[in-house]
Amino acid sequence: MDKIKVLLAEDETSLGMIVKESLESRDFVVYHAENGEEALEIYTKNEPDILVLDVMMPKKDGFTLAKEIRETNKSIPIIFLTAKSQTADVLEGFNLGGNDYLKKPFSMEELIVRIKALLSRIEVKTNLELIKIGNYIFNFTKQTLEFDDVKVNLTHREAELLLNLNNKKNQVLDRTFILNKLWGNDDFFNARSMDVFISKLRKKLKKDDNIQILNIRGFGYKLIC
Repeated sequence: MDKIKVLLAEDETSLGMIVKESLESRDFVVYHAENGEEALEIYTKNEPDILVLDVMMPKKDGFTLAKEIRETNKSIPIIFLTAKSQTADVLEGFNLGGNDYLKKPFSMEELIVRIKALLSRIEVKTNLELIKIGNYIFNFTKQTLEFDDVKVNLTHREAELLLNLNNKKNQVLDRTFILNKLWGNDDFFNARSMDVFISKLRKKLKKDDNIQILNIRGFGYKLIC
C-alpha cells in the first residue's frame, strides 16, 4: 500500500517539525513548508494526497493558497490549522474549498483521524456517476451543478452536503449524523456553519421549482424533488 503524502504548511518551525516527525513515525510521507509560496512549489512538484495548511503564514496565507490550488484541483482534501475562533474566518475557509479545520493546540491522534477520514471519503466517491436531482445534473467528482447547459461550481463542502441529502432524498437527513460526519462534531458553531451551507445550496437549486430543502425542526433536513 502506498504511503499517504501530506503537504504540511506551517510557519512555526518547532510546531511544523513536531507534526512532521510525528506523522513520519506513523508511516506518512510529509513535505513541510514554512510559507505559502514554498508550499505551492512543493504541491506542484510532489502531488500530495492531502493538504494541511496553517491559515496565518508569511508570503501567502493558507486561504489564498487553498483558493489558488482549488482553481485546478477540486478534489484534494484540505485541512486548515487555525488559532482563530471567529465564525467568519472558518466559514471563509469552507467557502474556499476547505474540508475540515483544527484549532491549535491539537493532538496528533485527532489530526491523523481526520486525515484518514477525509481520504477514505474521497476514495469512495471518485467513481460516482452523474446524479440527476430534479432538472439538475450533479457531478460530485467535478463539484458542479448543471441546469439547461449552464454549470455552477460547488465548494467541496457543498458537494459533500448535497450528496448526503440526495442519498436520503425525500427522507430526513439527521442533523446530528451529518454534523458529525462532515464537520467532526455537532456543536452550536458547526450547526450554524451547516445552516449557511444549506442556504447556499437552496440558492443554487432555485431554478427548479420542484426542488426544496426543508428544515425539519429538531431533526434535520429533507431534500424533496
